[in-house]
Amino acid sequence: MAFELPALPYAQDALAPTISAETMEYHYGKHHQTYVDNLNKAVAGTADENASLEDIIMKAEGPLFNNAAQVWNHTFFWNSLSPNGGGQPTGAIADRIAADFGGYDAFRAQITDAGLTQFGSGWAWLVEKDGKLAIMKTPNADLPMKHGAKALFTIDVWEHAYYIDYRNARAKFIEVVLDNLVNWDFVNANLAS
Repeated sequence: MAFELPALPYAQDALAPTISAETMEYHYGKHHQTYVDNLNKAVAGTADENASLEDIIMKAEGPLFNNAAQVWNHTFFWNSLSPNGGGQPTGAIADRIAADFGGYDAFRAQITDAGLTQFGSGWAWLVEKDGKLAIMKTPNADLPMKHGAKALFTIDVWEHAYYIDYRNARAKFIEVVLDNLVNWDFVNANLAS
């Protein structure tokens, strides 16, 4: 069973102008596709050839882990975004953010700080762990499931996620994602699962 690049949940230019079609062409069409291709090469003819992506992630190390986790992370990231998203949370997640962070502004400050202080490449995550919402940051391909946490939302802070549109202004990228693209319906669905 070969892994495939999952279809985007929207048109490749749908996140513009926040994330340009050119960024999507490279980030989704080249970076994400390369992780899928490398994963398929790594598992071909091995015991992992028919394993689920999550099973591979949980037991793998090194290049196999990196490619499997980056396939998962990027798929999760695309679903974390919506062309009609952003702004204040809605639904059950709004209540949980109020209860666990003291409000949206505190959540926003913490996830922004996680994204800005992740040295080098990585991710800023909203997670649920031990029944509470929390913010995590992970380097490179690392992800919450390896740490006993359930991912609810993420922002990719690798430079390739924003460099075409924002150059080195990671803070601006995080701000515009939060203002314009957070898919609160996806976050609520993850919270309920």
